[in-house]
Amino acid sequence: MALDKNGIAKRIALELRDGYYVNLGIGIPTLVANYVPQGMQIILQSENGLLGIGPFPKKEEVDPDLINAGKQTITALPGSAFFDSSMSFAMIRGGHIDLTVLGAFEVSETGDIASWKIPGKLVKGMGGAMDLVASAKNIIVAMMHTNPQGESKLLKKCSLPLTGVGVVKRIVSDLAVLDVTPDGFKLIERAPGVTVEQIIAATEGKLIIEGEIPEITI
Repeated sequence: MALDKNGIAKRIALELRDGYYVNLGIGIPTLVANYVPQGMQIILQSENGLLGIGPFPKKEEVDPDLINAGKQTITALPGSAFFDSSMSFAMIRGGHIDLTVLGAFEVSETGDIASWKIPGKLVKGMGGAMDLVASAKNIIVAMMHTNPQGESKLLKKCSLPLTGVGVVKRIVSDLAVLDVTPDGFKLIERAPGVTVEQIIAATEGKLIIEGEIPEITI
């Protein structure tokens, strides 16, 4: 069966490394904060000016003044730092973020990402995504493999306005883990119970399959 949103977040949490500075985008990526491996020390950064984000608060812990860039209430770990957004973007543009996890509407086989706008729909703005994809050392996308109509979101070429060009390194979808290579999407792992044939059918872009593909373990 395909992974749910929490399953995607759990799998991405396995990509974290001790000492990483990490920025989590809106949506599925924010859930990664709840699955940081025990004993691992990472520092979560939010472009609205917080370094040291903790897990989402329980109902009795909610502080309406403490939010992330997606305006979700969050917690702050001991030693957290608060600052203005100009300093936050200086951290991002200065290349100090080790890993960025973003959602996406579309990703192309060459690593282009469209994540900020669907033409004709109202958006509040592009946010910090364009700075993040241009500056982070590693970009992982958390997304559903297909849209609600069942159409692939992993494409030969993106049809929506781009956030970044050739920046995505790895994708964790509800069906699979894939790396973006010079030759296309390389299938690394498949969701438990999902067949390679199902992933092929759900992927429009070029898909590289080498050998036996293991199931995702989380």
